[in-house]
Amino acid sequence: MKLYHAPLSPYARKVRAAVILLGLEARVTEIAVRVSDSPPEVLAANPLCKIPALELPDGEGVYDSRVIVDYLDGLAGGGRLVPAGDEARRRVLRMQALGDGLADAAILVRTLIPAGLVHDHPLVQRQLAAVRRSLDRLESEPPALEPIDIGGLSVACALGYLDVRFVDDPWRLDRPALAAWYEAACRLPCLARTAVTL
Repeated sequence: MKLYHAPLSPYARKVRAAVILLGLEARVTEIAVRVSDSPPEVLAANPLCKIPALELPDGEGVYDSRVIVDYLDGLAGGGRLVPAGDEARRRVLRMQALGDGLADAAILVRTLIPAGLVHDHPLVQRQLAAVRRSLDRLESEPPALEPIDIGGLSVACALGYLDVRFVDDPWRLDRPALAAWYEAACRLPCLARTAVTL
């Protein structure tokens, strides 16, 4: 299988970490791409030209990090990253949605400001407020760590994105529980090996 990704993408990092955690590294070849170049191989795997995109051996494309992780979890026997039970599954998927939503809001801020919107523009402020509310919720309800699941991976990858793209925002300052959780999560091999730096 071929995994098309961009190193700074929190969604791609989530999938890359899942590959490691699930023990599928020998079956997945990572290929870093620039989607702004519209690479034909990415377009073939995902007509939206978004990453991550997974190309299966038969050429079929699997896209969106949530769908890819669900596929990989099943390939590895199921239940490792997304539990089967209704209540546990709902909690893990809700945490994944919070982590992905945190990343969505942060990425949108990074897109809007270079596009010419000032920091105090209502749309920028709305996204920054979503980031703060997400962090506050995670401070009071941090994800599971041992064993880490897809909710925890999503949150860790979103926080890693904040560390790289929002260097001047000290999100840890008023959130000691989340900061401690993140520090411990970053020591997990799947996250340590996919860490992003500029």
